[in-house]
Amino acid sequence: MKNFRLSKKLLMGAALACAVTVSFTSCEDDDKKDPVTPVRPTTGAPEKLIGLDISSNTTWSKDTIYVLTGRIKVRPPATLTIQPGTIVKGAEGQESNAKVLMVMRDAKIIAEGTASEPIIFTSVLDRIQPGEVISPNLPSNLQGQWGGLAILGNARISKGTLDPTSTFDEAQIEGVPATDLDGRYGGTDDADNSGILRYVSVRHGGTSIGSGNELNGISFGGVGNGTVVDHVEIVANADDGLEFYGGTVNATNIIVWNNGDDALDTDNAYNGTIDNFVLVGMEGSPFELDGPEGSYINGNHTITNGTVVTTRPDMTPAGDLINYDVNTNADLSNIFFTNVSSGQKVNSQGRASRDYLTLANITIDVAAADVINYVDQTETAINAFVSAGTTGFADMTEFGSWSWAGASGALSGL
Repeated sequence: MKNFRLSKKLLMGAALACAVTVSFTSCEDDDKKDPVTPVRPTTGAPEKLIGLDISSNTTWSKDTIYVLTGRIKVRPPATLTIQPGTIVKGAEGQESNAKVLMVMRDAKIIAEGTASEPIIFTSVLDRIQPGEVISPNLPSNLQGQWGGLAILGNARISKGTLDPTSTFDEAQIEGVPATDLDGRYGGTDDADNSGILRYVSVRHGGTSIGSGNELNGISFGGVGNGTVVDHVEIVANADDGLEFYGGTVNATNIIVWNNGDDALDTDNAYNGTIDNFVLVGMEGSPFELDGPEGSYINGNHTITNGTVVTTRPDMTPAGDLINYDVNTNADLSNIFFTNVSSGQKVNSQGRASRDYLTLANITIDVAAADVINYVDQTETAINAFVSAGTTGFADMTEFGSWSWAGASGALSGL
């Protein structure tokens, strides 16, 4: 979330857009149905424009490509079900016009793809069709072409409160204007269920609505552990890959590839587990881990079993290997870093305290004598938990042909 970098890849979108004719129909009247019209000539699946909020149970199927033309909300108590193999595209739009799919508190999304039929969220510029995994026309490092996903729940967060009469912490999700009160998250139900994200790939997102208010590939705001997040890929997001704002949701088998800022970002006393992940070529930090911002603290979150490739050929990384603050409540273990660059460190930003942070089995693919150069020496106690190594900890068999990174060979040799 922090230190947002506007990638040069954004400039590529303008050139691509010139080659695409897009004709959107206004959907401001809630009494009108979303028209089924092709966004551009295609010999593939028809495209349906989605310009109205989803207020009743709705199913999207793979025989149609769905195009988000605004900030589309799944409103309670509705459930949006997205069938395996379905493609959802976000139209272009910057700042307050960024196209977002937002699942509000007490609503649900059931996006349950399969290893053979993943669900793909991408840009309207992408010519991908159902049955394809690799884009036929967009590069895998093209960032910021639409917004992203925001899932909001009722689990506890540590942020303070927007309402002085409230008995629990509550906040407004980043990437949604403060005037839109539907963007609030947080509550008291750590077992809250916002649905299922399984075998889902989210690509080319991350437009910004203003300085310090950017859209992640997926933002989880106060999402509870009744929610399933498993086999999820983020490709070329202009800001963070996944960000967890408090809550207790667990995430397994995660890929973040070619994103423009941090790969995994945690805030607001997040208390879930992220297990088995591969992070490749982020322009910020692999891990941006911030502690509570309110009075609620309840144990640590866990990040374990990961392989991290910190550089890619078209960029120079600017972020620390692990970035955390004095209040960061996290337990990190079995994490392997390779392709590290000089200057990258396990770094507390100069704060010589880690009261709530534990590290175990953190390895870096450098000579043993050089490991000390990648650890913040204001905290020499960390040296005991960081060592040289050459083997990743992620189970790479989980990231095969369902993901763009896996199908393209970008994960080969890890």
